Amino acid sequence: MQPGDLVRITRASIGVPKGSIGLIVKVRDTRVDQHEIRPFPVWHVQVLKGPLRRYLTQDLRKLK
Repeated sequence: MQPGDLVRITRASIGVPKGSIGLIVKVRDTRVDQHEIRPFPVWHVQVLKGPLRRYLTQDLRKLK
């Protein structure tokens, strides 16, 4: 996945139901603490007809 990809959200949250579609606008690598060896990506997704939200990789599926 990369910015500009359309994705389906696989986990419901407040204001964003499961199955919603969004557009990835940015990705950031985040460390849990200073000793974390491998950072994990946090995807910034503009949900269609909804807010800009942050998601983990396992909460998104790329649309073909």
